[in-house]
Amino acid sequence: MTARKPGRHALAFVLVTILIDTIGFGIIIPVIPELIMDLSGEPISAAAGYGGMILFSFAAAHFIFAPVMGNLADRFGRRPILLISLLALGIDYLIMAFAPSLFWLFLGRIFAGMFGATLATANAYVTDVSPPEKRAQNFGLTGAAWGLGFIIGPVIGGFLGEMGPRIPFFVAAGVAFINVAYGFLVLPETLKDQDRRTFEWKRANPIGALAHFRAYPVLLGLAGATILFQLAHDANPAVFTYFAIHQFGWGEREIGFALSFVGVTVIFSQTVLIRWTVSQFGEVNSAFIGLAVAAIGFAALGMATTAWMAYLALIPVALMGLAMPAIRSLMTARVPDNAQGELQGALSSLKGLTMIAAPLLMTQLFRTFTAEDTPLHLPGAPYFAAAFLMISAALVLTRYARNNS
Repeated sequence: MTARKPGRHALAFVLVTILIDTIGFGIIIPVIPELIMDLSGEPISAAAGYGGMILFSFAAAHFIFAPVMGNLADRFGRRPILLISLLALGIDYLIMAFAPSLFWLFLGRIFAGMFGATLATANAYVTDVSPPEKRAQNFGLTGAAWGLGFIIGPVIGGFLGEMGPRIPFFVAAGVAFINVAYGFLVLPETLKDQDRRTFEWKRANPIGALAHFRAYPVLLGLAGATILFQLAHDANPAVFTYFAIHQFGWGEREIGFALSFVGVTVIFSQTVLIRWTVSQFGEVNSAFIGLAVAAIGFAALGMATTAWMAYLALIPVALMGLAMPAIRSLMTARVPDNAQGELQGALSSLKGLTMIAAPLLMTQLFRTFTAEDTPLHLPGAPYFAAAFLMISAALVLTRYARNNS
């Protein structure tokens, strides 16, 4: 398909796509623990272990197939790959909605991981339509769209979950299919014909994708910071619902409100705050601020024993949203236009690696330190690990800045 002129609304189109996609995802989060407990008959600590393995199955499939989708986006354009990803997500939600056993939950997540290129393709869209000096701010807007979806989705999921743990999955499937229809009707193609390149299997695999960073040595330090950041970041999606149920006795509605609060703070950090920090301190320092403040927030969340302490800690945690838009902008500025899809695929592979490791690490830490026979009861252990990882990412970024000053 020949690229249509994106026009000034192209960015708005992709932001709406991300928003609808995230609403669907946010709807199911508050009810996943209950569904796992219903299907397994296990208590919350054991359910967290199963939840970690389900996330692992998604991440492993995503790690293998994300480079394929990224390279296909450089060959055939952003639009068809994005539509295929959204359609697969809707099918995944239906599989999980009808799941008669844990096996079907695993199957649905593996299917979604194979075709899950929504955010990577959306980020390639943003690169296509943004001048270099605006990329950090526009990547921030994609994070804000994600945050807005996280305001709306979990609240809806919390209320729907009170009707039954499967209802939110049906609604999420409907939202995903609406997004497919929206994208088919209005989403423009932004990759120009002259910027397309031949699909190559040697580049469309996890090893080939990660070798992409070797082709651009300046990216290696940023890739290291990205890995550490994502490992820490994934603590929240991996264990927050289980942590909140165990530590505060929250139900689906309370979890939904808390996740919506995270969405509000993410929107603020990635729309208002990032514009100020990038203009005042530059992209590297903006990312460093986000990493350092998030480390403090994760440590505070790990120590929280009441609801108000958790809400207070979630504010600095959400400011980690300053980090990745700035880091991603630094990367895109060092890669040619016809390799932006490959870069996003490589970043998705990095994220896939962390999504393989983080759910197992974080949920097993939670399971170990909340089990009835544990010698040390420490539900916040995953968040203390996340704080350490954020500090490590900040140190790697500092070394990158020193070597490239």
